[in-house]
Amino acid sequence: MTDSALSPVRRVAAILLAGGVGARAGLGQPKQLALLGGKPVLQWSLDTFAAHPAISGGVLVAGDDVMASIAALPEGWISARPGAERQQSVANALAVLGDWDDDALVLVHDAARPGVPAAVIDRLLAALEGGADAAIPTLPVPDTLVAQTGGEAGEVVDRAALARVQTPQAFRLGTLRRAHGGAGPGAATDDAQLVRRLGVPVAAVEGDARLHKLTYADDMAILSGLLEAKAMMRTAVGMGYDVHRLVTGKPLWLGGIEIPHSHGLEGHSDADVALHALTDAILGALGDGDIGAHFPPSDPEWRGAASWRFLEFAGQRVTAAGGRIGHLDLTIIAEAPKIGPFRDNMRARIAEILAISPTRISVKATTTERLGFTGRREGIAAQAVATLQLPET
Repeated sequence: MTDSALSPVRRVAAILLAGGVGARAGLGQPKQLALLGGKPVLQWSLDTFAAHPAISGGVLVAGDDVMASIAALPEGWISARPGAERQQSVANALAVLGDWDDDALVLVHDAARPGVPAAVIDRLLAALEGGADAAIPTLPVPDTLVAQTGGEAGEVVDRAALARVQTPQAFRLGTLRRAHGGAGPGAATDDAQLVRRLGVPVAAVEGDARLHKLTYADDMAILSGLLEAKAMMRTAVGMGYDVHRLVTGKPLWLGGIEIPHSHGLEGHSDADVALHALTDAILGALGDGDIGAHFPPSDPEWRGAASWRFLEFAGQRVTAAGGRIGHLDLTIIAEAPKIGPFRDNMRARIAEILAISPTRISVKATTTERLGFTGRREGIAAQAVATLQLPET
């Protein structure tokens, strides 16, 4: 994955910080890669920013391990290296936005807060359009607060003048550049602190409880309850089926991987029947046509195309609909080659394409006991069932 320059004509950019280790969460992996509702914590924020109509570009600040887990960055997004501290990570992101005008707007967000509501983004941008140079989302403090020393509760602290600060935080790009340019060596826990050091007022807008931060392992259960609105979701099931002829002189692509074999599958694209069946199953569950409607064989653009692009497209349609993939069940029908040795690699590749856990994917194989075209080794067939959770409409 390579960086490319963002266009300076874009009005709003997002900076998504995903470079931390998150050791306090105790999840055995970077917390931004932990699965929440079937997709990595990081992906929740990335999907929300990519889908917001006011945001058409951004910077993902992440290390190699995180970048390797993402199938592809959204259009208009680039990457930046994380720093040792949060402040340096933001500075690195600002450096790759060098072509952007100071009048542009920028949102800075921690990937550890996956539940970004579009309404909060709208409120932040409205505050900037209304004349503010900086804006942050806040929530009131509901609990009684006390000073505490050595395990003993002290005097009550007046909570009326206190608020909980969340991200994303919004700034005029020039203001944020000046704040980081004049920042001293002391680390700041958020960018609004640096802006206030310039004497620039910071507007406060209403935050949202769904912006709960993943800090400890128990926060995963809290976030699951906040973000997975099961009561408002419906289950949708779709089925897909595909067949392609076996021919000599072509590579065999099956389940997103190349398999050594004497024959390959013939088709307009790479003819991966497994991914085609999965794509149609997902589109069927969405009620969104079929693979031929979106990628017609008459279009030369798709000649020889890699079928993972079709499956990724179907997965993106699920995300755009506010849904998620619950489970995929794939059956490959062939006399040869044997699928068993490649089953786990197929599951891993399909999971990578769709950014879901391999535990949500089943890959099976069967023969037709030498009956029919598959029995005569003339072709390979695949059928798939997709189970989705979609918002009630």
